[in-house]
Amino acid sequence: EVQLQASGGGLVQTGGSLRLSCTVSGLPLDDYHIGWFRQAPGKERQGIACHSSRNGRIDYADSVQGRFTFSSDKAKRMAYLQMNNLKTEDTAVYYCAAIWAQWVRPRCTPEYDHWGQGTQVTVSS
Repeated sequence: EVQLQASGGGLVQTGGSLRLSCTVSGLPLDDYHIGWFRQAPGKERQGIACHSSRNGRIDYADSVQGRFTFSSDKAKRMAYLQMNNLKTEDTAVYYCAAIWAQWVRPRCTPEYDHWGQGTQVTVSS
């Protein structure tokens, strides 16, 4: 059974930091790309950091470039999202997801195959 479990969300003040974790089980990480997405109330789900398992490339959304960092540890079957200098507009439910690595570079859009349940990040001013 494929499972992705996101954790690490919480309440933080503007300018603060959080580190999200994603535990991945039930699929071969070499054959899947992992991405982080978020969805704010009333908005569409947005890709914010998408990693290619083929070449290691990471694509970031413009809104998080320079503030968020994707990393992963294959041995631990974990992916992470370090979020620094958080802003109120970063408030959302954050999801990790996996897509079969048919292409070298994944499109950072929500058409991923497998999803975790999401973790809430709230940034207060």
